[in-house]
Amino acid sequence: MYKFPLLKSIKLFLISFSFVYRSNFLALLMGLMFGFLMSRAGATTFDYHAKMFLMIDFQLMEVIVTAVIIAMIGVFLLKKFHVRAVTTGAEVDFVKKPYQKGLIAGAMLFGIGWAMTASCPGTVPAMLGEGKLSALFVLGGLLLGTMAYGVLQSFIANNGRIRDTLKEDSCDRP
Repeated sequence: MYKFPLLKSIKLFLISFSFVYRSNFLALLMGLMFGFLMSRAGATTFDYHAKMFLMIDFQLMEVIVTAVIIAMIGVFLLKKFHVRAVTTGAEVDFVKKPYQKGLIAGAMLFGIGWAMTASCPGTVPAMLGEGKLSALFVLGGLLLGTMAYGVLQSFIANNGRIRDTLKEDSCDRP
């Protein structure tokens, strides 16, 4: 049986491992950078959220508006230059989603939850990374809300029939 020298084996393993998981590495790196930048901007501080909703301090609103403007410019440039994705090589595509009936009510619930918890869902992982254990309650609320959304969507899809909504797999109905 032929064996590579130890250093060459390690090198080949690391190259193949990084090739297979490159998108995961990139996502992890970008997530860490995003969390760090949110933390530096004060977006992980409960007080900044509360002050924004109480119209006392607009630092967080300035961060949000700046992010929206940068995202708009970025999307414009991605569309204009037909940029390809780093990991897949496919052209980046922006598909417009159709309007849904519950969008306004969902947006209002989102805003109410944000105001009540003084934390946006996007900041929860960064808050947990900073050691703010109170973010676990927000995470619990997010998970419960997501589950409620799924149950409600199933209820609507089954035309309001509770029995079919609670079935294990409602796709098999006749």
